[in-house]
Amino acid sequence: MVLYKFSDDTELSNAPLSNSLLSKLQRDILTGKMKPGQKLTEQELCKAYEVSRTPVREALRQLETDGLVENILNRGAFVVGMTDQDYEDMFELRKAYEVQAVKWAIERITDEEMDKLEETFEFMEFYTMRNDISKMLTINTGFHQVIYEASHNRMLQKLLSSYQNFLKYKGIEAVYDDNYLSTVLEEHRAIFRAFTDRDVKAGALAMEMHISRAKERRCG
Repeated sequence: MVLYKFSDDTELSNAPLSNSLLSKLQRDILTGKMKPGQKLTEQELCKAYEVSRTPVREALRQLETDGLVENILNRGAFVVGMTDQDYEDMFELRKAYEVQAVKWAIERITDEEMDKLEETFEFMEFYTMRNDISKMLTINTGFHQVIYEASHNRMLQKLLSSYQNFLKYKGIEAVYDDNYLSTVLEEHRAIFRAFTDRDVKAGALAMEMHISRAKERRCG
C-alpha cells in the first residue's frame, strides 16, 4: 500500500505574491484547514500569511468569485468551502468537458503539441517504473494540460484548468493499492493511443472512463 500526500509548496514558492497567497488560501479552504463559516479578516490573514493588505484583498475578491468565500454586508467575509456534493458535481462537469477537450484535441493537435504529449506520457511511464507517485501525479496534470492546449479553445482550457486546480485537493491523503500507478498509466495509455491513431471515438471513451475512475478513487 502507498500513502500519498499531495504537496504544492515548491510551486507556490515560485508564484507571484498575489497568486501564491490565493493558492495557499484555496488549499487551506479546500483541505479543511479553514472551516466553513469561519470568518476571515484582512488583519488576521496579513499576520497569518505574512503579506500586506493589497494581496489579501485581491485574493479575497477572487475567492468570492470562485464561490469559496461569501462576503456578507456589514458582517465580513466567511469561508464557504466545498461539500461532498459539490465535488461529485464538479467531477461530472469535468468529465463532460474533458471528453469534449479530447475530441477537439485529437482533431486539432499540432505536430509540436503531439511531440509534447508523447514526451509527457514517456515521463509518466518513467515515474511509474520508479514508483514515484508524487512525480507521476504532477506529470499527470501536465498530460491533461497538453490536451487542453491542443483543443485550441481558450475558454475550455481555462475552465478545465480551474476544475483541475480545485479537484487536486480532494482525497489528498489516501492509501492506494500497489496497482495504483500502473492502473493510472494504462488509463492514460488508452488516451494517448487514441491520439496516435487519430481516433476521436476511442479518445472520448478512454477519457470518460479515466475521469469516472478518478472520481471513484477520490470520492470513494
